[in-house]
Amino acid sequence: MSYRDPSLPIEMRVEALLSQMTLKEKVGQLNQKMYGWDAYKKTNEGIELTEAFKEQVRFGEGMGALYGLFRSDPWSGVTYENGIPTEQNASIANTIQRYVMDHTRLGIPILLSEECPHGHQALDGTMIPTNIGIGSTWNPELMEEAYSYIAAEIRSRGAHLGLISTLDILRDPRWGRSEECYSEDPFLAAEMTKAAVYGLQGKEGKPGKNQIGAVLKHFAAQGAGERGLNAGPVPIGGRELREIHLPGMKAGVEAGALGCMAAYNEIDGIPCHANESLLTGILREEWGFEGIVMADGVANDRLQQLTGSVEKAGALALSAGVDLSLWDVAFTRLSEAVTNGDVKEELIDRAVRRVLRLKFLLGLFEEPFVDESRSKEVVGHSTFKQLNEQVARETIVLLKNEHATLPLAKKTKKIAVIGPNADQIEHQLGDYTSFRRTDKGTTILKGIQKRSAGEVIYSKGCSVRGYSKEGFREAITAAADADVAIVVIGGSSARNVELSFDTNGAAIIDDRRTEMDCGEGVDVADLQLGGVQQELIVELAKTGTPLIAVVIQGRPHALTEIEPYCTAILCGWYPGEEGGTAISEVLFGDVNPSGKLAVSMPRSSAQLPIYYNYKDQGRAPTYLDMEATPLFPFGYGLSYTTFALQQIRVLNPSISLAGLRAGELISIQVDVVNTGLVEGAEVIQLYIKDVEATTTRRIKELKAFKKILLAPQEKKTVTVTLGEEALSIWNKDMTFGPEPGKVNIMVGSESQKTEEVTITILEQ
Repeated sequence: MSYRDPSLPIEMRVEALLSQMTLKEKVGQLNQKMYGWDAYKKTNEGIELTEAFKEQVRFGEGMGALYGLFRSDPWSGVTYENGIPTEQNASIANTIQRYVMDHTRLGIPILLSEECPHGHQALDGTMIPTNIGIGSTWNPELMEEAYSYIAAEIRSRGAHLGLISTLDILRDPRWGRSEECYSEDPFLAAEMTKAAVYGLQGKEGKPGKNQIGAVLKHFAAQGAGERGLNAGPVPIGGRELREIHLPGMKAGVEAGALGCMAAYNEIDGIPCHANESLLTGILREEWGFEGIVMADGVANDRLQQLTGSVEKAGALALSAGVDLSLWDVAFTRLSEAVTNGDVKEELIDRAVRRVLRLKFLLGLFEEPFVDESRSKEVVGHSTFKQLNEQVARETIVLLKNEHATLPLAKKTKKIAVIGPNADQIEHQLGDYTSFRRTDKGTTILKGIQKRSAGEVIYSKGCSVRGYSKEGFREAITAAADADVAIVVIGGSSARNVELSFDTNGAAIIDDRRTEMDCGEGVDVADLQLGGVQQELIVELAKTGTPLIAVVIQGRPHALTEIEPYCTAILCGWYPGEEGGTAISEVLFGDVNPSGKLAVSMPRSSAQLPIYYNYKDQGRAPTYLDMEATPLFPFGYGLSYTTFALQQIRVLNPSISLAGLRAGELISIQVDVVNTGLVEGAEVIQLYIKDVEATTTRRIKELKAFKKILLAPQEKKTVTVTLGEEALSIWNKDMTFGPEPGKVNIMVGSESQKTEEVTITILEQ
């Protein structure tokens, strides 16, 4: 059995194994049919494998992958009472692996895939802030470190793949999955995608013992669905697709990502799961991707609206380039599809090669089992907790700070903490979150109580979505009697056990039994704060007590109606389980906020789309009835200190096309000075606009950034470079490359306040 010889090249081992496989065994390797929580049951004697799991193994004489063995949430129904205890995770993973290998002819190991959109979605999994906050850190290096800890937690439990949202670009914040997007900007999102891949997988070409394979989702353009509806059609052309929605996956491929997940949506009439030009043409033939394409949950079955039968649906997805199923029936019928002539066995072989290659890369044939003592040392390690706190600190964006209201003095005599998100840890965590232990994490109220030397009084005031004002009187009394009121408002993606769920786990919200107003399947038409939160702010303002709003949210809400009543506003996004610590540190000045918005915050839903990088029409956009600018622009964020950008200069203001193609770079320098009294971090942002192009260009496009820490009065010189890719466009012939002419370079600390210089790309 030469495929078991580790000295042979992986490609040779794959072919040796493939040559021995029957069609049934091949189909088995392409299926990930069952939910992982259905593979085991807890009994008085311990945890046992179910007959349903054993039947799945018999069906394919093996199994390609098992999804969500450790998943915990209201959809799976896995709790601390019926789930696998964390200390037994590795043992059960080994039991599953051993059963598959011992009860199949070829003994091919199984892949265990797990959700990790913002930490491992498992009992005791560490929850970091959601991606919309991660983008606001503008710190890929920090995030690479955080993702490496997530990988170590997952690998120590015995799993091999992490499903992580990195590819969705936020173009419509009404979409419930806005929280899973890093940014509205493709460059910033691509930099964070690379950080995720490097953190989860490392940079050595294959994951080590403390790393996992990254499965990036969702490919592609899911963040641009019509009307902001989940999985809605995306009516864009090829240029918009390539300029905005593909750079993230391209960056992931270049970083070595071992997998991606196809998106539910269609692009210009073609569902992504049936889009051969996307999944094969661009992804593999153009970019050289060698990993697997995983289907999204039951998405292959949805192709029946095109094919008329489930067998043909599976054949269509396989032909397009999908390699591994997720819960669907279609891929279980691939043998019938071959018999019926719907698909050739050669295409099954193609997909099986990719799945087997991944298993060899992960070392599963040599080391299929995990050290069962490792998870005790890794899961919940104090170092990760400290790192998580730092991530949360850097996600926080200071939006407003009139009269230097913040930071608060710790000796402030009386602070009123009010609002539906002040003492709800679940509201800080976002969607795709496991059940939590009651003592894990810190709410904002508890963080404030810990840091304040004065009296802290609390009143909920109202709920996120409800319309009851019964709590108003108590909240108003608390505010009137306080020196300052911190009002913690916003939204929630917290699921509860009373919810209904779609076949793919998306929440179905049809009444007010939940505070959930964001998350998968939870789209809105109006971006104003839910329920009576705005009315609460207005009533509290009448007391004359200064109001500080802390906004906990998974999408950018329209804060126009409350902004005038608040002397300070902090955007905390969903800051994770350490969010209460981080936000209280910022409120009292132990931490100087450094977050910058990775998405524009609109004045109203009626402005949408409001992203900063809109097409230049030769004039400023205007409305008769409202300002056309966002309330808070992309890249914006205040600090407790001040910064000055001085002497922006281009070291080589002209470059030839040949020079760019040969790898030469344009270098731009700027001096940055902390002109204030406290240490702080500033983000230097560089944008470009090609002003002599064959296609209309965007008003500006982010192409470089750097976050630096400066002591009071310290000055640093920052150098950023632009190369061929940054200066290239998709031209009128849909060819990607630089064009001769002038390019404006804009440097600043936010998108709407920049200084400009010009470079020239020469024909010769």
